[in-house]
Amino acid sequence: MMKTAEIREAFLKFFESKNHTRVASSSLVPAGDPTLLFTNAGMVQFKDLFLGQEKRPYIRATTCQKSLRISGKHNDLENVGRTARHHTFFEMLGNFSFGDYFKEQAIVYAWEFITEVLKLPKDRLWVTIFESDDEAQELWEQKTDLLKGRVVRCGEKDNFWAMGETGPCGPCTEIFYFLGEDVKSQSEQDFRKDDGTYIEIWNLVFMQFNRDLTGKLTPLPKPSVDTGMGLERVAAVKQGAKANYDADGLRAIISVIEDLSLKKYLGKDYSARSFGQDSQYATDVAMRVVTDHSRSCSFLIADGVLPSSDGRGYVLRRLVRRACRYGRILGFNQPFLYKVAEKVIEFYASVYPELVSAKNEIIKIIKDEEEKFLSTLETGLTLLNKEIASTNGDTFSGAMAFKLHDTFGFPLDLTQDILKQENMEVDAAGFEAAMQAQRERSRSARQSEAKLMLQRSIKPSKTEFVGYQFDQYESNIVALYDESGEVKEAYLGKEVALVVAQSPFYGESGGQVGDAGIITGKGFSLDVMDTQKIAGDTLVHLALVTEGKVSNGDRVRLEIDASRRKKIRINHSATHLLHAALQTVLGDQVRQAGSRVSDKSLRFDFNSSAQVSEQQLLQIETIVNEMIRENHLIVTEVLPIEKAKQKGAMALFGEKYGEIVRVVTMGPGSVEFCGGTHASRTGDIGFFSIIQESSVSAGVRRVEACSGLGAEDFLRTKSKTLKKLGMLLSAPEIELDARIEKLVLKNSELELELDKLRKKIHLSSLSPGNANDSDLDLVREDGTKVIIRQLEQANPQQLREVADHLRNQQQKACLVLASVVDGKAVFLTAVTSNLLDRYHAGKLIQEIVQVVGGKGGGKSDLAQAGGGDPEKISEALLRFQELIQ
Repeated sequence: MMKTAEIREAFLKFFESKNHTRVASSSLVPAGDPTLLFTNAGMVQFKDLFLGQEKRPYIRATTCQKSLRISGKHNDLENVGRTARHHTFFEMLGNFSFGDYFKEQAIVYAWEFITEVLKLPKDRLWVTIFESDDEAQELWEQKTDLLKGRVVRCGEKDNFWAMGETGPCGPCTEIFYFLGEDVKSQSEQDFRKDDGTYIEIWNLVFMQFNRDLTGKLTPLPKPSVDTGMGLERVAAVKQGAKANYDADGLRAIISVIEDLSLKKYLGKDYSARSFGQDSQYATDVAMRVVTDHSRSCSFLIADGVLPSSDGRGYVLRRLVRRACRYGRILGFNQPFLYKVAEKVIEFYASVYPELVSAKNEIIKIIKDEEEKFLSTLETGLTLLNKEIASTNGDTFSGAMAFKLHDTFGFPLDLTQDILKQENMEVDAAGFEAAMQAQRERSRSARQSEAKLMLQRSIKPSKTEFVGYQFDQYESNIVALYDESGEVKEAYLGKEVALVVAQSPFYGESGGQVGDAGIITGKGFSLDVMDTQKIAGDTLVHLALVTEGKVSNGDRVRLEIDASRRKKIRINHSATHLLHAALQTVLGDQVRQAGSRVSDKSLRFDFNSSAQVSEQQLLQIETIVNEMIRENHLIVTEVLPIEKAKQKGAMALFGEKYGEIVRVVTMGPGSVEFCGGTHASRTGDIGFFSIIQESSVSAGVRRVEACSGLGAEDFLRTKSKTLKKLGMLLSAPEIELDARIEKLVLKNSELELELDKLRKKIHLSSLSPGNANDSDLDLVREDGTKVIIRQLEQANPQQLREVADHLRNQQQKACLVLASVVDGKAVFLTAVTSNLLDRYHAGKLIQEIVQVVGGKGGGKSDLAQAGGGDPEKISEALLRFQELIQ
């Protein structure tokens, strides 16, 4: 039996023997490609090669690519665990030809590897081709010994591959393996049933076209080959496993889950569909989900993705939470996923060293997210139980079921399982209506985004960047655009986007903002407000025509704002020194999670769940300024990527690197990949000062700083502020902190005294028989006292204290108190315990708060609400009286 690791290595070695260059897997975050959320196939890192926009020193490649399919066209999330072969994370084996060989060799290589290296039985192999691809059928029949009648023609849905809505695409041929018991029972009729008996193990894509946003297919410069074979799937086939999860790699992770949960994985029948009817099936599904998601989460964090409320970070958070939900089926009520992640790291350590480097971070982030979600889950369960209690009948609100799904992470089947215990069922139509409404909102947003992209679509046209050497340069306009699309000319006052053949303007990338400046020509002038970098190497100058008429093809002189660029260079160089200092003080595990460098300041995001102390910030600032004073020569080298790595250069998160990279060295402590612009020596930075440190999201901290003249201005402003405070407090600067601390303490004492006085005043005004009793007060026939009051300057806590006092005084009371806090209306309703069968404080307050346009609610005996127009408080109190009457 070939193990998963042996199959991976055998594949790569086989194609190396066929003159393919072994290329390392790229990150799960596709750098420089806004069309993809995650790397979902092996060809993603080669996209620009297929488009002819990039050149590398090889024309054949082979990879084992980390891939994630959880968004867009390729979204396998809901199938994970319930089928034998779906995953979110998987490894994709692939071989690629960039304009070298095409269909014939791709088919011959695939057949040789499948039959001679893996030694899969030929009498179990089938292939599909695109319905009109006669050439592919002829090659299979003449260049291989595939059994006669084993080529099946299929339509575009099955045999025309595209990476996404746009990008490289083309017809494909797929290799299938028969899993049935009786080899003689195979037939094309059974093959077309698509019941899982025949499974795809390898897809050979013949890249011939590029699809744009309009759906138009344009032939690629050179026909190419892109193949993909899921390692997990082929390992299962080779090992005779009935599911990918039963092959050695994933089974090793499942074993850890078995040990932690004290439950057994049996690999039940995958055609089962009901958790409630088969508890062992539910256990197996849960173990497979946890296994899959533990890999996804570990690899995402290793590639720099951190939990957040949107984008990639939201996907990571969703995966952790989904694993936690399924963990409850296995009996886990405490964090456990981080322990499973340890096994993932151990299993893949030799192939993906980035997991080892980020081990501590992976474990900590997953554990933190688990703890947060367990709290959220309890909140969701509380909401579910409340809704059950308030539901009349046996049908649970579909809208509420969707809210539980969308807000609290409850899948519909989890809600249904809980409801079964109450003999209730979800209003499926209501749930689907809410789901459909969300789909419509998402579709509308996507359509608007696509329309905007179309309006601003700019054809890729490589721009030679000459800004490392020159601040001014002459070139020709090669494309001109306005809001309607490409144009031939533009007049005074028009905002345009233009592309030139060569430019000294830096396009925003790597955290550095784009350049500004002017572009002039014969009889015209433009102010460049920003420069963006798109489609790899296209520099787009966003400008305003300030004089004359500009036309496509015009000769122009481009001049950057040199003073602004100088400040940007200094701040960018300071960012490198800050990165080095952070690692010195906080540890080598610190990695960049984003940056922003402008002419005014710089900010640097990095992975850390703990706040950086004042002492550490002072140490970081000191180290940076020491490196500045050492006046290191800033050396820029262009090196092959492997040589750069040997030199110790750090690759930065979110950046895409080719085979040749720029390496910037600033003394012994700072060596990084960087395409940005920099000062000549560290001494040019002058001075560095940290403005503040803060939290960006879970696991991400941010340092904002300034350097050069910006740092001088920052310190000058601070000094002026201190002097002004000194004058106001009649104290020297050295005593300001003690004086301010004393004032804050005194203010707190006065606030407490004021609160006590207000409470006394409020209680005094509400004493029985007081002349200030409200005209709205009522005494019901049964002796119930109805108290309706607006109090001056009473905060929510004071309202609550007054309400408690009144309830203790009155035998039977129902009351509402109102006040204005920070310009907003605040209400509190309360009911004595002996009236709860007649009055519900929460429902009463929901009614009256609508009058002021606010919202809120609460329990039957006490409720609080706020917001809206305070001018309508009297109207709301009158509404309370009406409700009671």
